[in-house]
Amino acid sequence: MMAAVRPVIVAGNWKMHTTPGDAGALARSIAALIEEPAVTRVICPPFVALAAVGQALRGTGVEVGAQDVHHEVGGPFTGEISAPMLQGLATWVICGHSERRRDACETDERIGRKVARAIEHGLRPILAVGERLEEREAGQAEAVVRKQLAGALETAEIEASERLVIAYEPVWAIGTGRTAHGSHAAAMADLIRATLGVLGWGSDAARVPVLYGGSVTAASIGEFLSEPALDGALVGGASLKPEEMAGIVARAALTARAREEAVAGMRRSA
Repeated sequence: MMAAVRPVIVAGNWKMHTTPGDAGALARSIAALIEEPAVTRVICPPFVALAAVGQALRGTGVEVGAQDVHHEVGGPFTGEISAPMLQGLATWVICGHSERRRDACETDERIGRKVARAIEHGLRPILAVGERLEEREAGQAEAVVRKQLAGALETAEIEASERLVIAYEPVWAIGTGRTAHGSHAAAMADLIRATLGVLGWGSDAARVPVLYGGSVTAASIGEFLSEPALDGALVGGASLKPEEMAGIVARAALTARAREEAVAGMRRSA
């Protein structure tokens, strides 16, 4: 049986930017420039802007994601947002972003529980993993990523190939001026899928999309999307700029169409 083509995904993480008053207009501006159905397009605004962005994106084909979710479905957790609360507001959610790991001291085990809660309630999680600069310089990058995956997913009862997306975030390349290369990110994507295989996911591991989550722009995205192991990007600051997002999605569309054509050719020759 021929393997399914992994989708090409571009998800924009707006982080702590925009307000409910201006988020809708920005989302509409971006959606008007990224009409590329070959690419799965997602915008992740702050919690307070989810409703405004959802309304602005209605009918555009661009989906809405949240930037985080709590690991419990409810309870005495002041200021937190649970997966049931996101239903109707978002269809995607980022789990384990490096800034959450750093600022909220999130553990791999807790992040894994977030992934599980998201899937239980119909959300598609983007699990972020990646090493810090000191870990990379110490030669520990691969060990760190393996540990993050194992800690989050070893006991998770989830449908890997159907719901999970993983974003490889080289933390040392986010907003630091340092540059990661496509070959490095592709090697990490291979490591990620190999680790999923070790964790017992079998052939489903090859079906899990892996995104590049370092600082990326329309000018730099081509290097990453030229790598067959990479399936798109989790975009930070550039996702707030309509022209930048348009350039990133346009390049992603070329990759998506090339993959579809390659598979069609294989089917014709089979």
